[in-house]
Amino acid sequence: MVKKHKKLGTFLYHFTAVLLGFVMIYPLLWLIASSFKDNSEIFVNAFSLIPEKWAIAENYQSGWNGVGGVSFGKFIFNTLTVTVIGTVGCVITSLLAAYAFSRIHFKGSKFWFICVMITMMIPNQVMVVPQYIIFKKLGLIDTLASLIAPWFFGGAFFIFLMMQFFRGIPKEMDEAAEIDGCNKMQTLLHILIPMVSPAVVTASIFSFYWIWQDFFQPLIFMTDPDKYTVSLGLKLFLDPESASNYGGMFAMSFVSLIPVIVFFICFQKYLVEGMATSGLKG
Repeated sequence: MVKKHKKLGTFLYHFTAVLLGFVMIYPLLWLIASSFKDNSEIFVNAFSLIPEKWAIAENYQSGWNGVGGVSFGKFIFNTLTVTVIGTVGCVITSLLAAYAFSRIHFKGSKFWFICVMITMMIPNQVMVVPQYIIFKKLGLIDTLASLIAPWFFGGAFFIFLMMQFFRGIPKEMDEAAEIDGCNKMQTLLHILIPMVSPAVVTASIFSFYWIWQDFFQPLIFMTDPDKYTVSLGLKLFLDPESASNYGGMFAMSFVSLIPVIVFFICFQKYLVEGMATSGLKG
């Protein structure tokens, strides 16, 4: 009787896990299936994942050709440029700030750290107005630099995350490195960064994803379609005044997910390690 209850419990556990997994992945499956369907079928036969009329080549070709003479490859190039530069800048500046707050004693350090943490409570939409005014005066509106700059100078969440790791490293490591002739920058590069690599990778993954999928800032700062990112490029497939290319939009939506999925899979173990151990530091 005990074995039967144990087998039943195991079966129910796995059945529930599979069911919840399918519910969570269903939107992605629907997106992929819709990219295979003809435009006339997408919303008529919406609940079916198997197309009645296959239109794979047409959807992916029309989607890649883009809109208004701008190919979707251009949108991906713009997004990659903004994402890579923004991610590198965000991670480096956050790392330096976290190192300064956690390992270097300077006047007003606690006050400035509180100020940084307070910025986590400010919605990004509130910051857009002063950013727009500044970029307008600098002549950066409608340039990729206006999309990179808000991310390039670090983020409060990443600073806090890395500080948790730095606080878990004994300060005797810094003193030993100083005795061996290392300055603070050498200590950071050769001693501390290898020890906080899970936090660095975690910050890289989150910043890469957040910058890649950002829609609001490109919508405000960009006007030239040739400089649009993927999020804005997908919007161009919808035309309220004529026929919308839903098949091409869904096809390119799936294509735009591939870099994010690949990036996540490659560094998944570091993300899990970083998030699991960050709360144990300090």
